[in-house]
Amino acid sequence: MTDGNSVIIVQLAELVANLDRDGAAISAGLRELVENCPRHVAGCQYAGITLAEKSKAVTSVVATHRYPMILDAIQDKCREGPCLAAAWMHHMMYVADLNVEQRWPCYQRHALEETPIRSIVSYELYDDGDSMAALNFYAEHPHAFSDESLELGGVFATHIALAWSMMRSRDQFRSALASRDMIGQAKGVIMERFNIDAVEAFELLTRLSQQSNTKLSDIAQALIDSEHPLKPRHRPT
Repeated sequence: MTDGNSVIIVQLAELVANLDRDGAAISAGLRELVENCPRHVAGCQYAGITLAEKSKAVTSVVATHRYPMILDAIQDKCREGPCLAAAWMHHMMYVADLNVEQRWPCYQRHALEETPIRSIVSYELYDDGDSMAALNFYAEHPHAFSDESLELGGVFATHIALAWSMMRSRDQFRSALASRDMIGQAKGVIMERFNIDAVEAFELLTRLSQQSNTKLSDIAQALIDSEHPLKPRHRPT
């Protein structure tokens, strides 16, 4: 890797290290990382991040142009394509020439008809079994990416995966806090209406969750949102 690429790697590391833990700052930093891809990866004209969840839509999280968004829409329609394959099956997928690509016929046909894109490289960012994300580079010319470009692209993918992990961890933490607060409120409602203590209230919530095969947080939210108050029962003696 050239000295110039080494400087880019240092800059990437500094950018990720300086990301504020605030969600807006991390999101902006993620976009900045993606927008730097066409500037530094030789051959890359456009870049974007694809997000896909099983049985749900394929969407563009970040895109530097409308072409990545069009191609993600095609992947959503065809349920196939290099970005999906990169995450579901492989760490990297490279389409050197879309004109002769045969792995995804539906995707290929629509991509050729609707965009001028001819070279694509996709890197897995994460795959947790239920959802995935991939970083994608695009070019309008066949064989646009050299070996050095593919190597540097992998470096970008590594740093973007780290930034993405930070953002997901923050969301999971906030979700956990929200769930804890909801369960606390639901316990308070049950304690007041049924004249039982906090332990008994939590046991009641847990039992209801198990019997109905429903998440505890969903049970708590339903109880809080309910417009029909529960009828109190007499506490057993």
